[in-house]
Amino acid sequence: MESTMGQSIKTRSIFSFLKYLYGQHQRNSLYMKRLKALKHIIQHNDLHTYFQPIVDLQSKQTMGFEALNRPVPSVLFNSVDQFYEFVGQTDCVFLFECFCRNLSLQRFKERMHKDVKDTNFLVFLNIHPNVLVDKKYHSGETLQLLKELGIKPQQVVFELTERSAVIDFEEFERVLSHYRSQGYRIAVDDVGSGYNSLKTLIYLKPEFIKLDRSLIQFIDQNSEQQQLVTLLMKYAEQVKTKIIAEGIERQEELDYLHRIGIHYAQGYAIGKPSKEIHLGKIRVGDHEDRGSH
Repeated sequence: MESTMGQSIKTRSIFSFLKYLYGQHQRNSLYMKRLKALKHIIQHNDLHTYFQPIVDLQSKQTMGFEALNRPVPSVLFNSVDQFYEFVGQTDCVFLFECFCRNLSLQRFKERMHKDVKDTNFLVFLNIHPNVLVDKKYHSGETLQLLKELGIKPQQVVFELTERSAVIDFEEFERVLSHYRSQGYRIAVDDVGSGYNSLKTLIYLKPEFIKLDRSLIQFIDQNSEQQQLVTLLMKYAEQVKTKIIAEGIERQEELDYLHRIGIHYAQGYAIGKPSKEIHLGKIRVGDHEDRGSH
């Protein structure tokens, strides 16, 4: 009896181990397939680039566009978040970030309509803080590319996602000073979503603070969100930075933000991300206007 039980336990253990090995093999196989797909994307410029307008809420003029790079839908990546999460797990982060930067700037220049008179629109580029600190990244390649495209450094805003934690704030502050001396500006994204946002704002002193969608959704109905946004507005005024409310989807949200004096706005209620560059369309109260200069 004991021998039979022992044999049964041994069999189950072997089965569990084989099951583990099979699962590990499947995970490794999926990783390699995804890595191959990522390298193919970089080699063949196989990303969709969209531009979403950012509008001055008071003047109703479009001040710039955020560049959003999205992978072509495939069975390997179920969502955009899953794709970028995978990129962060590889040793291709630096290569991919440089690729996205170049692609965004080139397509920004190519897709700017000739009938758009203002050639000084800002372009917001999402970038991982660790890449910005990398010495290879600030070797002057971006400046050279901008010169070739006829885009001024003053038009470029590096948008740092607040979910990507900055470890050494003092070192990062020195790096940002280097970029600012060349004319670039800094935005901190996802402020209000948690993590280390307050410390990030204090140390990095961004030119733009982008409020997370969680602070904006139904803000016209939520007094706690209103109080938090008011506090951030007071802080922004003291340190002479500007606030961009993003993720605005409802007219009521837009009306409220306009009423309290938020500087800039971004979201579906103003303009959806598009492959072509379109000016933002804003309607406050009974007046509708396109954000043209």
